[in-house]
This record gives sequence, C-alpha cells and structure tokens, in this order.
Amino acid sequence: MSFAVKRESPNDMSTATRSGTTSQCCVHELFEAQAERTPDAVALTCEKQSFSYAQLNLRANQVAHWLQKHGVKPERLVALCLERSLDSVIALLGILKAGGAYVPLDPAFPRRRLAQILEDSQPEVMITQPALQQVVSSFSKHILVMGTPALSSMSRENPCSEVQSHNLAYVIFTSGSTGRPKGVQIEHRSLVNFLQSMRREPGLAANDILVAVTTFSFDIAGLEIFLPLIAGARTVIASHDIALDGRALCQLLQDSNATMMQATPITWRILLESGWQGREGLKVLCGGEAMPLELAREMIPRCSTLWNLYGPTETTIWSTVSRVSSVENRIPIGRPIANTQVYIVDDQLRQLPAGATGELLIGGEGLARGYLNQPELTAERFIPNPFNPDPASRLYRTGDRCRFRRDGVIEYLGRNDNQVKIRGYRIELGDIEAALQSHPRVKQAAAKVVEGPRREKIIVGYVVAPGVETHELRTYLAERLPGYMLPSSLVKLAELPLTPNRKVDRNALPMPQGANTLAGEHLSPREGLEKRLAEFVAVLLGLERVGANDNFFLIGGNSLFCTQLNARILNDFGVELPMRCVVESPTTAQLAQQIESIMAARICSMTFDEVQHALELASPGGGKK
Repeated sequence: MSFAVKRESPNDMSTATRSGTTSQCCVHELFEAQAERTPDAVALTCEKQSFSYAQLNLRANQVAHWLQKHGVKPERLVALCLERSLDSVIALLGILKAGGAYVPLDPAFPRRRLAQILEDSQPEVMITQPALQQVVSSFSKHILVMGTPALSSMSRENPCSEVQSHNLAYVIFTSGSTGRPKGVQIEHRSLVNFLQSMRREPGLAANDILVAVTTFSFDIAGLEIFLPLIAGARTVIASHDIALDGRALCQLLQDSNATMMQATPITWRILLESGWQGREGLKVLCGGEAMPLELAREMIPRCSTLWNLYGPTETTIWSTVSRVSSVENRIPIGRPIANTQVYIVDDQLRQLPAGATGELLIGGEGLARGYLNQPELTAERFIPNPFNPDPASRLYRTGDRCRFRRDGVIEYLGRNDNQVKIRGYRIELGDIEAALQSHPRVKQAAAKVVEGPRREKIIVGYVVAPGVETHELRTYLAERLPGYMLPSSLVKLAELPLTPNRKVDRNALPMPQGANTLAGEHLSPREGLEKRLAEFVAVLLGLERVGANDNFFLIGGNSLFCTQLNARILNDFGVELPMRCVVESPTTAQLAQQIESIMAARICSMTFDEVQHALELASPGGGKK
C-alpha cells in the first residue's frame, strides 16, 4: 500500500493521496467474503442478542430475495425506517445484496419531513418494524415489516444481482437552504474506498469491538456498520435509549470491552459529564463538527488514540483524518484519506499558498454522484476540476474556510455561508427560515447561531409575527423540522434589521432576552419539588424563568443539558432517572411527578427516619445546594 503527496510547484499546496487498492467491488461483496472466512465469529451484538457472520449473512440474503421479488434492482431506492437494532443492519445488507440503494428515515423526524423525503426519493419498497408501521402508514407501495413470516420462506443463498461499483449504495438527505432536504447520492465505489482507507487509518482489525451510537439517517453511521463487517470485527449496537444516556453508555463501553467508538463532540462531552474516566485501549474517533480544545485536552489521557475526522456528506462521510496527540491553538483536520484530492482556493478558484485562507475543494473517489433530482444544485456545488486535464474530473465546493499549514496539514476556520454544524448535524439556516416563513401569520423570519450560557452553540429564530404566540409557533415548527433543528429561542421583532443592500443584517439581530422572546401562556410551577426543578432548568439554559408546562427540549435543552439535569436530580433528590424519562416527560411538572412516584415507591420500604429524610429532600429549601 502506498500513499503519495503530489504538488505541482513549491507554492502549490494542493494535496492528493493515491492508493493501490481498487474499489471496483461492492460493500456487500466484501462482507460476503468475510462471512465465508469467519462464519462463526460474532458480527453483531445488541443488548442480549448476537449474530455470527454466517447468521447475519443468511438473514440478509432472505431480505434481499424478498426485495428482488418486489422489483428491487440496481438504481432502485429502498426506504428504511427502523430503530437501531440487529434487524436494521440485516435490512441494510439485504438492500445492498438485492442491488438496491437505501434511503434511511429517522423515526423521530416529523411526519411532514419524512413525507418530503419519500416524495423526492420515490422508493420502491419501505422496510420498517411493527412498532413503526403507523409512522409509514401513508406509504402506498410495498412495505416489508422485519420479522414477518414472509421472510422465513425466502432463499438463504447469496442472491445474484447486476449491481456494480458505479451503482448507488445509498441516498442520505441533509438540510437544504430552500426549506426542503436534499438527497446526496453515494455510489458503492465511493463507500468502498472510504472503508478501505479507514481500515488502514485510523485502523480497525478483526479483534476490535466497535460500539455504534449513531442514527442511520446520519451518514457517519456508515463507518460504524460496514467497517467492522468488512474487517471481521464485532459491532455492538447501542440502543436509542443507551446512546442518549451518558451513564448507560459508560456501562456499555465497559461491559462490551470496546476498542473503538465514533461520535460527535457532544456525545463525548455527555460521557465526560456522566463521570466517564476513559478506557485503556479505546480508539476515539471524533467528528461532525469542530473539536473544542478543552474536549481534546480531556480526551487525550482517557484513550489510547484520539482522531479528529472531517468530511461533508457529499464526499462520503470523512475526507480527512488527523491524529490528535497534543493540543495547540487549533486542532487541524489533517490530511486527505486514500484517493482523495484537496485544494484551497480564492474566489477565482486560484490555488492559495500555505497560511492563506480560502475555500476547501475536494475531489477523488469519495465524490458523490450529485443531488437526487436536483441538476442545477448539483452543477453549482460539483464543478469541473480546473487542476486536472481529465474532463470527467470534478470537485465539490465545501463552503468551508480552511488553510494549509507549512507541513501540508489542513486547518478548518469556519463557513463562508449560513450553514452551521450543531451536535454533529449539518443545518442550513435557510431551512429553518423557510419553515418559519411558511406560517401564515409570520411576515418575516431569520435565524442565526449564538453562544449559549455555557459556550455551546444554540439556534435563535427571529420573527415579525403580530399576534402569534410561542406555543403555536413552536408546535408548528415541531411538525416540520427535526428536533435538532428547532430554535432554542424565538425572538419577536417589529422588523428585521437590514444591510444597505436590503438583506437581513444577521450581525444586528439581538441576543434573546426575556423581554422580547415570544411570550405564551406561562404556568407557574408549584411550590416544592416542581419549583426547584424549574429554577434549575432556568439556570441551566440561561433563561429568566421556566414554566411548569415548558418543554425542556423546546426551550433550549439538548442531550448534554439532559445529562446535567439528571446529575442534579440525582444529587438533590437521590433519584436516578433513565434518560428516557426526560425525553418522555420533558416538562418540570411531568418530571416532578416521575420523581415523586419513584420516591413514593421507596417510602413503602423505608424506616421512619429514612421517610423523614426523604420528605426533607422534597420540601422547599431541602436537599443539597
């Protein structure tokens, strides 16, 4: 295996990597070959159930034969609406084996968002599970429910399909500036090139155990699912509940003997907030957004190696890697992976020397085919490569501002547009603005990202909307946008500030204040436990007040704040709540009821002195400060 860095001249800082490995095969073929080599090795584990490579292959074959029977072949799309589970991996492999390409749907997305994706992708088949049938009930074509008796009669032999490396493997939908998500089309050869490069660096071997925590609608899940399966390693799938719960995830890392985990910075922060002390021999992959310096400082001594990963969905998951062994002024995003070219250019697409800031362009094997059914947007973002005489060579315009260091390593400096990354998710502010402006009584709308009370990034929405109350607008947005895109604050203005050329002046948009944040009906919390919870949530989220019926996740709460809230509840009331409790009971009134129920159940088995102590904890002014 060889890599080469090629520069045209001393001032040319473009970087290209070449690898002798071919990507002329498909992902499922690599898995089938591994299943033949190590049929009895454990491939997948989820909770208390495991599948060997042979078992996984046979079950995926049955799905593939069912799909082929219902018209799936190369270039045909199959939608996937499943919670993370063993069945979800079986379904993914089955789609690829049938020759089709998968379109992942997050069950947590609003129905309208899912309907948009289905309308744009027009899949042949939908694969789901019994508990989610209602979510996809409007789908009018073939639906395969995992576990159905129809699968048991299907052949268990490897299916034959005409799929080749240039055919689609998946279509991932990301936030779009027009208010509709856009589908990024990734071919088998791009995914295979990525996986083979990752197998070498950061590296994964047959004796590794990878804990998978990412939803399948996020493209980085491709590494978690497929990389272990082509290397003979084991994947341990964290359920949705465990992935959200820092303490439960800590325990899973310990119990599974994990040697690798990939996650966004907020997930690693949640682990640290939950008291995680690290794990010897654990390889940590971190990406999705810029790695904070303080996070890197805390992570380096807690793992065997720490890797910073960078890449847009349009260039297949990760495009550059950097091993982080020390923390300086800025953590670089590193060098390109195998068979990848990167350039940093000015507005005229001229290459810039080391130290100069410009836009990062990416080309090579990882480049997506383009956006599904959006030729104009594809032509805008995927341009002919001016540095390569091959007319078929293209580059993706990332919109990211970067610069080369003297040693050829790349540093990320920010965006040149209104796209942002929050908790690893890519968000177009125009997507949020379009949702706000679609409300019939909103005259104007804008959105921007500001720094929250704990230096975290939060979204603020601004509206010119006479007579619109907060509960109405928040409910309206929740029906149209995924939870990670909902503004933490909504600010009502008489008019939006404008620049001299009549565009919204985002720099002049005010920080959210209690006085001008959209006001709805405020229900004061009851004295005692409920009030104390509301006071803590207000301090945690930097708000003036929190009502008894304010939804924690709609007023700025996220999974990291949820961890901190649970830690405070445990400290003050001695009650350890599963993360699911906060998700299902997100108001202070509901949380108070949950805590009171747990404490009441305990009282039945307490002594008189223990009962008195519990009552003191729940009373106003009780507990630890």
